[in-house]
Amino acid sequence: MTVYIIRRVLQLIPVLLGVSILVFSLMHLTPGNPAQLMAGESAPPDTIEQIEESLGLNDPLPVQYWDYISGVVQGDLGTSMRYNTPVADEVWPKFIVTLELSIYSTILSIFMGLLAGIISAVRQYSISDITIMIIALFGLSMPNFWLGLMLIQWFAVNLGWFPPTGWEGPSSIVLPVISLGTAGAAIIARMTRSSMLDVISQDYIRTARAKGVKKRVIIYKHALKNALIPVVTVAGLQFGALLAGAVLTESVFAINGMGRLLVDSIIQRDFPVVQACILIIAVVFVVVNLIVDISYKFLNKRIDLND
Repeated sequence: MTVYIIRRVLQLIPVLLGVSILVFSLMHLTPGNPAQLMAGESAPPDTIEQIEESLGLNDPLPVQYWDYISGVVQGDLGTSMRYNTPVADEVWPKFIVTLELSIYSTILSIFMGLLAGIISAVRQYSISDITIMIIALFGLSMPNFWLGLMLIQWFAVNLGWFPPTGWEGPSSIVLPVISLGTAGAAIIARMTRSSMLDVISQDYIRTARAKGVKKRVIIYKHALKNALIPVVTVAGLQFGALLAGAVLTESVFAINGMGRLLVDSIIQRDFPVVQACILIIAVVFVVVNLIVDISYKFLNKRIDLND
């Protein structure tokens, strides 16, 4: 296990290096001049040149990238071109908000998805199974932003149960979490059903039934544990997708998270902030995948992670 973890951490280095090169290249190849945006459209050329010189935008791209990556290695994410403040001060508070939103939404997705998938598999072809799969289909089909607007209209405006916007206090997180976690719950429910049906048909399950083992013990102790491996994989991927795609939900509910910061920074061509946001998302995504891979060993002792 230790060897595997060390090897995966070492593999993290070229992945993040490739992500940083790709983002850096795309940001500098897109049209627009951040110095022009900072100075204003009517600024004289001398002022723009001074800003470019102070920001190092006149240096060759390899030099600019080296300066950037050298700072990252030392823990310096750079200075925001838009706010003229350390990037870490701009990114970290908003990253915590987005991380909380993604974690709560993932927990909701796993809980609802597992429960629905197990019921659907155990009662295959019943009314419950058909109803759950239809609901899951709707959950996959509804865009997050549309569902968020409907939740605001129903539960915030009409009923007044929850605040319509913001991220302050337990009551304000309910609607955004439901909006963001619904699609993930539908995916996990369908995956759980498929995986459970495959496991339930195995010989050792039939043997347990023949021995008179209680149905609840068979489902939750024997079948569910072996059916969780593909479900855990999907849950890990869903968490990464939620973290990177929370921008629509944050916009609908006026949540000041990293998604909105990333979009605003792209529009303003604030290179350091954009690069920091994407690099942080990449790190979290790779770490979550590592945790998912390690969890396989706990779910199934026969899996050799070093193969």
